[in-house]
Amino acid sequence: MRIAFLADIHANRQAFSACLAQLRDQAIDRIVLLGDYVGYGGDPEWVVETVMDLVARGAPAVLGNHDSAVGNPRVQMNAEAAAAIEWTRGELGAAQRQFLAALPLTHEDDGRLYVHSEASRPGQWTYVSDGAVAAHSLQATSVPLSFCGHIHKPALYSMSVTGKMTSFTPVADVPIRLTPGRQWLAVLGSVGQPRDGNPAAAYAVLDTATNEITFRRVPYDVAAAAARILERGLPERLADRLFVGR
Repeated sequence: MRIAFLADIHANRQAFSACLAQLRDQAIDRIVLLGDYVGYGGDPEWVVETVMDLVARGAPAVLGNHDSAVGNPRVQMNAEAAAAIEWTRGELGAAQRQFLAALPLTHEDDGRLYVHSEASRPGQWTYVSDGAVAAHSLQATSVPLSFCGHIHKPALYSMSVTGKMTSFTPVADVPIRLTPGRQWLAVLGSVGQPRDGNPAAAYAVLDTATNEITFRRVPYDVAAAAARILERGLPERLADRLFVGR
């Protein structure tokens, strides 16, 4: 089975569409969605409707902090993110808001754990920014393979049976074999707002037959996504950062 993982779409219709178009050209059996479908971008209603359709067709999906903030004003955010969420609340219909509110924090699927932030305290929205946080997440679960998003920078961590951590930054389109006997944590890049200096949309594909994961990047129409943000009256910086992937 080939499984595609997408995280942090952030209401970026152009980036999400480009990823889905590329996935249609591959032999993908399942799509998994790892949260933050809204926030920052100019098309939250289209993105949530598309996610709802994928879930209706069997795609697992978990809750992100921006999704949670739609119905929970106590979720803390910086001023630009809070402004985008306040606007998003007015754009989404009741069915879309109810869909987001009903999403789980985690989902387990055939020996794999899906979570937006990390597994030890998924509702605290901690970033997997280093090996120590990755270790906490891996120690919180017994499954051999976990997937998360949230930090918008692709990374891969593993832990040996003695607790020794290793990590590296994956290269796009180069398959990586997840050797047995270790626990693995794959941190996805962002579909809709990458922050690793590469503006291309990011996702990953797991081949369960070979136990290999491949991180992918997809160029998309950044100018159109930025123009949509400005057209919707959202903060200018949210548009500018798309061009540099920061």
